[in-house]
This record gives sequence, C-alpha cells and structure tokens, in this order.
Amino acid sequence: MKSIKVHHYDAFSKKPDKGNPAGVVLNGDELTDAEMQEIAFKLGFNETSFPVKSEVADLKIRFFTPGHEMNLCGHATMATVYALKSTGLIRNKTSLTIETKVGILPVTIKSTPEGEVHITMKQAPPKFKEFKGSKQDLANSIGLKESDLHDDLPILYGSTGAWTLLVPIKKLNTFKKMKPINKEFPSILKEMPEASVHPFCMETYDIHADMHARHFSSPYSGTVEDAVTGTASGVMGAFYAKYIDSNFQEPLNLLIEQGQEIDKDGQVLVQVSKINNSFDVEITGNAVYVKDIHILLGN
Repeated sequence: MKSIKVHHYDAFSKKPDKGNPAGVVLNGDELTDAEMQEIAFKLGFNETSFPVKSEVADLKIRFFTPGHEMNLCGHATMATVYALKSTGLIRNKTSLTIETKVGILPVTIKSTPEGEVHITMKQAPPKFKEFKGSKQDLANSIGLKESDLHDDLPILYGSTGAWTLLVPIKKLNTFKKMKPINKEFPSILKEMPEASVHPFCMETYDIHADMHARHFSSPYSGTVEDAVTGTASGVMGAFYAKYIDSNFQEPLNLLIEQGQEIDKDGQVLVQVSKINNSFDVEITGNAVYVKDIHILLGN
C-alpha cells in the first residue's frame, strides 16, 4: 500500500476550521488519475487539488471532488498557491500562470507587512444560461417556498469556470431554514443536470459584506454543501454587474460572505471590470494551514 501525505488548508479564512477545507497533494506528478480520485474520495473534502508540471504555464492544477474531476475550483486554487508559497516551493514569486481545464489563468500573490498572504486569481469569462425549470420544485429542493425567491431577479445558470445555478433569495433569515435535497437537483436542472445550486441574497451578516450565499453540491460530486466557494462567488460578481448594477463604477469591488449557517464563516473579495461585451472577473482570498493527513491507497 502507498501512503500519501495530504496537506489540509482552509481557504477564504485566517482561522483554522473556518472557511472552506481543501486537500493539497504536492507530489501530484507521481500519481495516476485513479489514485488522485481515490485520494479525493477517501479524504472527503469538497475539493482536493494536485499541482503538476505544465508545458504551457508555470504549473497545472487538477481538482477532484470525491465523485469526479472538476474543471476549476477557486478555494482549492487559493489553498494550493498558499501551500506552494508557505512551503517555499515557489520562493519569492509574486505572479504565476496556472493551467486548468478552462484555460491558463494568471494568479498574483501579495504579502502584507503583517505577514498575511493575499492571492488573486483571474477567472474564466462569465457565461450565463436560462433556467427553464419549475421554480416551485427548485425552492422545495432547498427547503424553501417559491415565495422566498426574489421577484425581480432572474434565476440563471452561471459559470466563471464551473457551472452553478444562481438563485436570488429575498431575505437572509430564510438561509438558516435551507435543507438541500441534492438528489433532486438533476431532475429539476434539466438544462444542466450536473450543476450545483447557489442561493444568494443582498442582505448580509457582516455590515461590510455586499452579498451572502450558500452553495449546495451536485449529487454527482459526492458532497452536500460547499462552505465558501470561489468560482460561484466570481460569477455572483458578474451577475451583480449585469443584472443588479449595470452602471457600476469600475472596478466593481464586492465582498461576499458564505458559510455562516454551518459555522464556516469565510469571505471572498470579487473584482469586476467591463471588457468588450463581457466582464473581467478576479477573486481574492487567503488560506491557513490546518494539519497533514495521511491517506492509504489500495486498502
């Protein structure tokens, strides 16, 4: 049997056991696809990342849920870059290019005088698609009523690297009532049955935050809820720029909070700029080391 060391980091938080946990395996080049998937399954985090060599960028990152490989993951990118920085593997680099399944994305790293590391990653150009399913069934699948959905904002599939269904909600107090029935999602999300569900609202717990959200996983991913999501936060920023404040002053800076209902408080800074007929989306966050975990393969 082979023992693999997985570094556990929590992204979008300065405190261990808050934010969103990610596993980082630094010897990804030594592993097969099947072994990567087995590690992600046995670890059980929403995402486990494997930095590997790239022919076209500084490095490539592969992302796995317990159920399948993902095209991109924001919080696992934060955790991976923080791991590479804090372990000295990228030395004093302040910028990187990262190969992903959605393209080559630039990342910048800034260290503050207080010793904090802020990581900014560009996301893929935002895309939106119409949701044509039943609003009542959708609301019921997350433990709400159709009357809890926002009257004036559209329900849309959105992606800056990973597709999710953006569901505008009227009131913050309904988020504590949410109980996802993930297995029902594919039959409701007929246009994109593998998408996750991302309810959000404009009311927040933190007076400095601009939007609040939860993120419920596709049943195919093998998890139920993602604590603090980078790619979904990015596309929320693009949604805000397109449907809530299309006359925004550039750049649009939004602070997005998530995870409060499951005691995983985290925050993501999203910056949106206009570019031609679309938007340029970046997210900024941090990470903190928690512990090392050893996974045995083949047992």
